[in-house]
Amino acid sequence: MSRSTLRDWRDRVGPEYDPTDCPLCTDGKPVAGPYVHLLGLYLGDGCLSEGLKQVYALRIACDTKYPRLIDEAATAIAVLHPTRPVHRVQAAGYTSVVSYWKHWPCLFPQHGPGPKHLRAIKLADWQQELIVAEPGLFLRGLFNSDGCRVANWTTRSVSGELKRYDYPRYQFSNQSADIMTLCQWALDLVAIPWRMPRRNVLSVARREAVAALDPYVGPKS
Repeated sequence: MSRSTLRDWRDRVGPEYDPTDCPLCTDGKPVAGPYVHLLGLYLGDGCLSEGLKQVYALRIACDTKYPRLIDEAATAIAVLHPTRPVHRVQAAGYTSVVSYWKHWPCLFPQHGPGPKHLRAIKLADWQQELIVAEPGLFLRGLFNSDGCRVANWTTRSVSGELKRYDYPRYQFSNQSADIMTLCQWALDLVAIPWRMPRRNVLSVARREAVAALDPYVGPKS
C-alpha cells in the first residue's frame, strides 16, 4: 500500500460524501430561495443521471446566449451544495451546468425514468412550503427554462389613421400537465392572472399582469 494512500486515510476528516451534508437527511430543509429557483430550472431543463458509486449528476441545460441565466443556475447549485465544484460544460448551442452529489435525488424526488411529461410530477409537502415562501423565484426558474418574455404588436385605427402598438407578454410552454399546473399555482400565489391559449402554452398578457411578473422574471440575458 502506497504512502500517499496512508496519508490520505490519516488526513481525511470524514467520508467523501457525509450524509449530514444533505439537509433532508438531517431533518432540515434547503435554503428556500436558491432551492425553489433551482427546482423551477430543473423542472424545465434539468435532469439527474446516476453514475459510479450512486453519485448523481445534476444537469441544467441553459442556452449559451444567456450568461446571466447560466450564472444564476451555478450560484443556486453552489449555495445548496457548497462543498463541491460546479462545472459548466459547453455543447452545441447550450451550456450544461453540472454538479455531482449522492443526495440530489433527496432534493429532487421528482426524479425518475423517462421524460417528465410521461410520468407524474408531484411536489412533496416540504417543497410546497418552500415555494409558498418564495413563489417569485420558483416562477423565475420556470420561465427562465421553458418560458420567454416576447414583444407583440397590433394595429388600431385612431381618427382614421392606422397606428401600431407594441406590448410585451410572457409565455410558458411545457408538455407536462403537472408542471403546467405548478406554474399556474405559483402565479396564483402572487395574484398574477394567466390564460391557456393552448393545452401546453400559458400566457401572461395583460399589461398589469406583465408588470407584476417583471420583478420576478424579466427578459432573459
